[in-house]
Amino acid sequence: MSECGCDSVCDAAAPDPRYRRALWVALAFNALMFGVEIVASLQAQSVSLLADAVDFLADAANYGVALFVLGLAPVWRSRTALWKGWVMVGFGVFVLGKSAWQWSAGVVPEPVIMGWVSLLALAVNVGVAALLYAHRQGDAQARSVWLCSRNDALGNIAVMGAAGGVWATAHGWPDIAVALVLAGLALSSGASVIRHARRELKAG
Repeated sequence: MSECGCDSVCDAAAPDPRYRRALWVALAFNALMFGVEIVASLQAQSVSLLADAVDFLADAANYGVALFVLGLAPVWRSRTALWKGWVMVGFGVFVLGKSAWQWSAGVVPEPVIMGWVSLLALAVNVGVAALLYAHRQGDAQARSVWLCSRNDALGNIAVMGAAGGVWATAHGWPDIAVALVLAGLALSSGASVIRHARRELKAG
């Protein structure tokens, strides 16, 4: 009988170097886009763009954590995924609160800045999602990374739609509506990752 328990690195598989490279690329681009979007969101006064900027920051941290746990025992990857699932849920709650404040303040964002920046963000996220696509069926850790990338691309399309809605109506409600969609994506994906991680921990 092996002396390695479930917490032992003896159970860890050797990390795929292609996956490691993809994570480093994703980390660099997400950190860069956080800086771009946080400045743009403040200039445009857009809550959906701000939500997307915060999501870029969360994803940069997500990829950093994913790199850290590569090669560790499966139980540690599952525990990390569980923690990240709760972070995703927390992000969704934050966006809900920010949206409520934006609605009460009656702010109308600048649609041109929203549109161009969200288009740039979409290009980045589609590229990152394509890099990580082959690894989407891994453990909870890999699944959480893939879900974040997929949600980002969907969120960028939604922000572009919000920019068009604000431009057409001269009201802030399309921006609020998209922010609520982003919050819903974060909440549902976070719950999915939490369930998957708990199943892995229970099976281990």
